[in-house]
Amino acid sequence: MDLKLEVVIVPVTDIDRAKEFYVMGLGCREDIDVREGSFRAVQLTPPGSACSIIFGTGVSTTPPGSLDRLLLAVEDIDKARSELVGRGVDVGEIFHAADGSAGAGFAPPQARVPGLDPARQSYASYALFKDPDGNTWMLQEVTERLPGRV
Repeated sequence: MDLKLEVVIVPVTDIDRAKEFYVMGLGCREDIDVREGSFRAVQLTPPGSACSIIFGTGVSTTPPGSLDRLLLAVEDIDKARSELVGRGVDVGEIFHAADGSAGAGFAPPQARVPGLDPARQSYASYALFKDPDGNTWMLQEVTERLPGRV
């Protein structure tokens, strides 16, 4: 059985502001912007992603800004961070785990070390940013996928 993650709902307060951030700041493709009465749904897809995001009115009861560390995998975190910063996104500095393991993005701040993972291991370098509502996103450098993740 295949189970493919298709859409993640992102809670936002201002649909147009969020749409501008995700399209202009992250370079997402607009798939739909549907309005029917008081209902509105915007679906966008990040570049190269098979999974989309949706936000709008009548879409979710989750409080805006409550999502913590939605992960975007990138092949070159330096390049991705620079491009996002150039688009006006306030991306934090790149960091890795103090012990050299992968997973620093989920470790407490005191377990993080500034800069790229010295061995440039896949899954080991991260950077964080927030959307206008405070939902936290995380870049993770993935240069070689774990077995079964191709």
